[in-house]
Amino acid sequence: MLVKILGGIDLASALAFLMLIFGIDVFTQFILFCAGLLFLKGMFILTGEIILSVIDIFASAMLLLSIFFSLPAILLWIPAFLLLAKGLESFI
Repeated sequence: MLVKILGGIDLASALAFLMLIFGIDVFTQFILFCAGLLFLKGMFILTGEIILSVIDIFASAMLLLSIFFSLPAILLWIPAFLLLAKGLESFI
């Protein structure tokens, strides 16, 4: 059950990235919510899943930076696809 909740966080964050990519206005609160949850998920780096936790922390930083700056599209596509893949994998 916990895996599905964590996968849902990944899917919500991927949705936020995709909304940013396609120019849809995203609520700042939604971006902050997703970035905060990804950062907390990234703190699982202490448990041994280093690569996946680094992806979460990187994506969280990209979401936070996207609030203040207009990031290049490639920097938004990479975490969007990685989070989408992680989220879908957790539901399979």
